[in-house]
Amino acid sequence: MPKSKRKRNAALTKTEGKGAQLKMDLVEKVRDSVDNYKFLYVFSYENMRTNMFKKVRQQLKESRLFLGKNKVMQVALGRSEEEEYGDELMKISKHLSGNRGLLFSDTNVEAMKKIFDNSAQQDFARAGNVATETVQFEEGPLSSMPHNMDEPLRKLGMPVMLKKGVVTLIKPFTVCEEGEALTPEQARILKHFNYKLAEFKLSLSCYWSEGVFHEI
Repeated sequence: MPKSKRKRNAALTKTEGKGAQLKMDLVEKVRDSVDNYKFLYVFSYENMRTNMFKKVRQQLKESRLFLGKNKVMQVALGRSEEEEYGDELMKISKHLSGNRGLLFSDTNVEAMKKIFDNSAQQDFARAGNVATETVQFEEGPLSSMPHNMDEPLRKLGMPVMLKKGVVTLIKPFTVCEEGEALTPEQARILKHFNYKLAEFKLSLSCYWSEGVFHEI
């Protein structure tokens, strides 16, 4: 049987100061959600994009999302069997680290999986992202570039010049190599040539319902 829910004092030993009340408010909101939703999911995210995430949230209007302040949310759920707010919630806390968040919902697991599986979208990589493929250009005309792009591309490090009004590479050029972290210049070049090497993706890690923890 699930243990009865009751008020517990949050052990926020490092929260004294200006943000203490905000953290206590978050603890109460998380615990209130435990009491009022059937399912608690832990989800992870890659290459977060605000506009893409908003589209997913539109499908979860009846649910409640918490993103950020994982340590405070761990306190709310309980980090040990003695502290946990409900049976096996400490197992949820152990999964709540890094690029992860909490989702409270009455939507069942199969339906939620479909929403998350359909969330993946390609987007332009940003500086610091790891290149997922090697991008190279051979010497010759870059017909996709308008004539006024010769100077911007040169400033980004590409060996180009105008030949008869066409932006032309004067020698082969490697934009990036698979596995390397992109520089700001590389990320801008890839965007100019419409290479989308990043994928916004949400994934379910595990869930909790009625006092029972489940891996996914």
